[in-house]
Amino acid sequence: MSIYERLGITPIINANASAASATRLGGSLFAPPVIDAMREASKSYVDMYQLQEAVSRRVAELTRNEDAFVCAGASAGLVLATLACMTGSDMSLVARLNKFGAEALPRYEVIIHCGSRNPYDLAINLAGAHVVQIGNVWQTMPWELEGAISEHTAAVLYMPGPDWSHGVLPLDQVIDIAHTGGVPVIVDAAAQLPPAENLWRFTQQGVDLAVFSGGKRIQGPQSTGILVGKRELINACSIHASPHEGLGRPMKVGKEELVGILVALEWFLEQDQGAITTASERITQEWIAALNRLPGVTATRDFPGESGRLIPRSIVEFAPLLGWTGDQIRSAMLEGKPSIDVAVAGERSIYLNAEILEPSEEMSVLEKLCWIATHPQSKVEKTQEDNK
Repeated sequence: MSIYERLGITPIINANASAASATRLGGSLFAPPVIDAMREASKSYVDMYQLQEAVSRRVAELTRNEDAFVCAGASAGLVLATLACMTGSDMSLVARLNKFGAEALPRYEVIIHCGSRNPYDLAINLAGAHVVQIGNVWQTMPWELEGAISEHTAAVLYMPGPDWSHGVLPLDQVIDIAHTGGVPVIVDAAAQLPPAENLWRFTQQGVDLAVFSGGKRIQGPQSTGILVGKRELINACSIHASPHEGLGRPMKVGKEELVGILVALEWFLEQDQGAITTASERITQEWIAALNRLPGVTATRDFPGESGRLIPRSIVEFAPLLGWTGDQIRSAMLEGKPSIDVAVAGERSIYLNAEILEPSEEMSVLEKLCWIATHPQSKVEKTQEDNK
């Protein structure tokens, strides 16, 4: 009996296009060499300062960055990045922050576009900083960013990708305006892999700090993230982080996780991303062909995928006569075994994503969705009611 069976939990097949490696689904499955590396790391004590330094140095080398730091997930990376931009490596400012809070610092504001606001920017508040919002959901003018920068501005936070681009200034323009005002730019790139080139593209473009998730497409431990960027700011991040006794100490990264994310990153950069995309494309086209043969079902290709990632996905829409809403389709896919998670796309549609399916799981996804499509929702509800 598996550990999940012992706990009464049903494992889930992840075909959710809106969150290919969603935190609520446990992130990605580990890359093949990760478990062995973490098991080996667990067998010895080690100086954590030395290990963090050695791993981060190797991460910087692999990602072609000036410096890097392994953090406890991308959100923790945003907290550390914000703290670093508020204090730099000035220990007197660190002491003032720890004792009196961010408002006691000269710089305690972080600028964010209105169109980029999302639940994850709460990490800025967790660091004690104040969010200064610019623009609106339609547009942002350059002078709005220029006018928002003041002696209290610690950083500008930028969200890349089409999901956060409504009314947002181009990144090149943000970097130019921010740097003219003497302000660093942080990019939240948690879900911006693949392509692997994004690990160095943002910083080569001029971004000061970029944050990536370690537990998404890198397929390392979910509770890891990678900060890359300017050495002075990375050093400031480390001052606030464990094993130091700073505000970031609760966001601790264990020795097993440090080794795990490094091995996962090495593995990720060795993969043929074109082959992965090709495999996703093949499954997507097979799903589309099969589903379009069903009465009342329309399946189409959608590209790029969620967050602008260069991975195809499919949109599956049910006709009103079938009686299913998008929410009901998702609930039905999750019920029973296999339990399959998909994303709601619209009133009567869902997204399907083949990117991180295990071998043969694509058939389970197709078979269950075909069964739902050939059983009108009203009849399924009646059967469920009769069985109570």
